[in-house]
Amino acid sequence: MKDTLVRYKRGDEPLPITQWLLPLYGKGFENLGRDGQLIQVPVPEYGPDELLARHDAVGLCFSDTKVIRYGEDHPRIYRDMKADPVILGHEVSMTIVGVGENLKDQYHVGDRYIIQADIHLGGVSMAYGYEIQGGLSQYNVIDQRVLNGDHGNYLIPVQPDTGYAESALTEPWACVIAAYQLEYRTGLKAGGFTWIIGAGGDQPYTISAGFDEESHPDHLLLSDAPAGFGDWLRTRATALGVEVTKVDDIAAPPVELVDDIVLLGADADLIEAVSPRLANFGILAIVADEPLPRKVEVDVGRVHYNRWVCIGGTGPDIARIYSNVPVRSTLKPRGRAWFVGAGGPMGRMHVRRAIQVADGPSTIVCTDISGPRLDDLHATFAAEAKAKSIEFACLNPLDKEEYASAMAAAEKEGFDDIIVLAPVPAVISEAATHLARQGVMNVFAGVPRGTMASIDLSDAYLKDARVIGHSASTIDDLRLMLRQTETGTLSPDQSVAAVGSLSAARGGLQAVKETTFPGKIVIYPNIKEFPLTALPDLKDKLPSVYAKLKDGQVWTVEAEQEWLRQLLE
Repeated sequence: MKDTLVRYKRGDEPLPITQWLLPLYGKGFENLGRDGQLIQVPVPEYGPDELLARHDAVGLCFSDTKVIRYGEDHPRIYRDMKADPVILGHEVSMTIVGVGENLKDQYHVGDRYIIQADIHLGGVSMAYGYEIQGGLSQYNVIDQRVLNGDHGNYLIPVQPDTGYAESALTEPWACVIAAYQLEYRTGLKAGGFTWIIGAGGDQPYTISAGFDEESHPDHLLLSDAPAGFGDWLRTRATALGVEVTKVDDIAAPPVELVDDIVLLGADADLIEAVSPRLANFGILAIVADEPLPRKVEVDVGRVHYNRWVCIGGTGPDIARIYSNVPVRSTLKPRGRAWFVGAGGPMGRMHVRRAIQVADGPSTIVCTDISGPRLDDLHATFAAEAKAKSIEFACLNPLDKEEYASAMAAAEKEGFDDIIVLAPVPAVISEAATHLARQGVMNVFAGVPRGTMASIDLSDAYLKDARVIGHSASTIDDLRLMLRQTETGTLSPDQSVAAVGSLSAARGGLQAVKETTFPGKIVIYPNIKEFPLTALPDLKDKLPSVYAKLKDGQVWTVEAEQEWLRQLLE
């Protein structure tokens, strides 16, 4: 191994006086960089309770482009970006190159880490690459917000032989893993707010569990509850010490948000009126036996970010609706799975996992409107799927005749799992019509809060179908993904499509926005200037690196080491 790479790995070389970074001064690509270029600033000093980290590799994410699009209107940005610009980059691997005096027993120069970017301090989001300077810089101070936040230490140690790119990309991969490990309540929230609303239903309603001495909400709101059931609820509430409030005007409940809304009957207008009152992780339960007269406008942004879910049943026991058909987030074993918008980097990760996971789907359908992406997806995964006896199809909705024919055949059975990776309301609405009985649609795409999609919520109680959503990952998800990476269970390197230096980051973010590449773009902040380059094009630009790619197209640790040998300063 060349001395420069050995020294780089040790992290003990003298620090430079200045560093390069890519600031974002406000919304729009015109505000990315100073006159579109990197800027040079002093390498920051670090205190006795802080670390200095060198950013080794950073994956570019579609979430980065959302910050560029929304600027200070982005929910994770709280500051004047012109005066204090944002440095993007939350999918990052780093090496410690400076240790504060009070931390020398815990940390050492050369230690390697990834970071759980979703940092909170005092309940406030201080996310890395948002409020805290991110990976599109060469160096950064790791302070007590990271080392001692609400969830403890957000740094996760990395083994010395793990690649920089593959460790950085555990962050998006952890989001994929987390999407299949979501858990939901199976009863009314204990200690929470429950709102029960009569909507024309006429059954002998009851709650056999979750409204008793063992567990019950602390507050009950009642609106037009059927007389007999309302009397039962008030009597039970008095015995349990539950505060009861009669709500005559559904537009003006006494609290802003509630944990559970139980709707007794099928009323689309009422659903649209009250569902915005759901709190984070809120549940809308519909008890009805007749279909809704029309589709309902659902805030799928809040399904995604706030983890709302609609459940239902034909009644009359509300507790059974919660507990008998718990919300499934795992792919149905030997089921039928559809990945909508599968050609992008995150879609490819979902598809790869679906093929590789034990007892996965028997049918996988991938759709995307990009022909080149879809062709690449088929070329990458079809043989592996066939070897596992998985029926595998890639369809382009723009090829209307072929697509309509294939989806008409699918309509007979429907899909057990639909993973939506395209943040388009019309696409979400159309996909929901293909859910099988007890099917689950996961709105994985990060659609903004307030994005409405028309969905037939009758399926929630007549077909036990569910629409769920997911955002980000926990530190435990990230640890699990890193462990799977370092044991060879999953390989994030297989997601890499293009690489470049920090000076290529602006063009890389534009490429993410325009979906130029079928996989992830990885930036190496501390190498010599090198243009954004697709892996196959390394054959001409850096043939020694290309020679170490797997099958001429897959990034490897060996290719990365040769890349660094060639390009380290």
